Amino acid sequence: MEKTDNNSDHKSEITAREPMELPRGSDLAADMRKEQERAHEMTGSGSARQVPDNSRQPAEYGSRRNDIEKDLRKKFKRDLIGRFEKAVVQYQLVEEGDRIAVCISGGKDSMLMAKLFQELKRHNKFPFSLFFLSMDPGYLPENRRLIEENAELLGIPIEFCSTQIFDAVSTIEKSPCYLCARMRRGYLYRFAKERGCNKIALGHHYDDAIETILMGMLYSGQYQAMLPKLRSTNFEGMELIRPMYLIREKDILRWRDYNGLRFLQCACRFTEALEKERYGAFDEPSASKRLETKKLIAELSKTIPQVEANIFRATENVVLNKVLGYKIRGEKHSFLEDY
Repeated sequence: MEKTDNNSDHKSEITAREPMELPRGSDLAADMRKEQERAHEMTGSGSARQVPDNSRQPAEYGSRRNDIEKDLRKKFKRDLIGRFEKAVVQYQLVEEGDRIAVCISGGKDSMLMAKLFQELKRHNKFPFSLFFLSMDPGYLPENRRLIEENAELLGIPIEFCSTQIFDAVSTIEKSPCYLCARMRRGYLYRFAKERGCNKIALGHHYDDAIETILMGMLYSGQYQAMLPKLRSTNFEGMELIRPMYLIREKDILRWRDYNGLRFLQCACRFTEALEKERYGAFDEPSASKRLETKKLIAELSKTIPQVEANIFRATENVVLNKVLGYKIRGEKHSFLEDY
């Protein structure tokens, strides 16, 4: 059933029983620990509206939802709606007749993305369809419940698709997060395609993009960008889009804090026991590579105010005749070829 009604409370669920082929893609590492690495989110600016936490009765959701939507259209129009729409237009992310699976992990980024898609749908100049999918990899009941409560509060007609990914990767000693990310991406493509979708939308934002660029250089010795859209190599006719591509994380945090919202962070059963040890201090040597990169960018911005923008723009200004080598579709080339 098509999910386009902003006021619907309906939730449905299917369960996956079959194994599936894992998708490929050079930027899959960007999904690793995406919610875990948000545990030390920097606080945004702006005073918060005085509201209680998410523990409200469903009957009270309507009034609060109206306030959240009103502020999104006014107070946060430029930084959130404006940049969302700019990315959609600039990178041609949404086209007439698209059937888009908006993938919701339960974190702040994907929940905001769902609301922004609803706003886009309200003013769309051509027809397209939205399906709000949440892939449950085996959440603890309280984590699943938090996603459900936030979806109801925000008026997102979410559909759950249950899997046992957490159980499948729990015995993996090395890089379980990498395997989990691959499996989750694959299942999302599959669930979306079963609903006739031709695109899946993920909530990666501007800060994710520049961190990924720098991580590739520092830890992998390669220079590549997290693209705003790409074609699936395993699911014919499917595309992945990132409409939050131009939105800054600080503005997402500002929206969350202003509205007194509480979203899922790390919901992985494998890492929950280690969360305090790993993230107890930002300077711990066990901190993730993405957090280390985030800290590095923050330090550089103290002396180079435009460092984030410069990292981002560098991907648009690559001078191929000034690099030693490059790859196109997996084939390596040297500057000597055109010397």
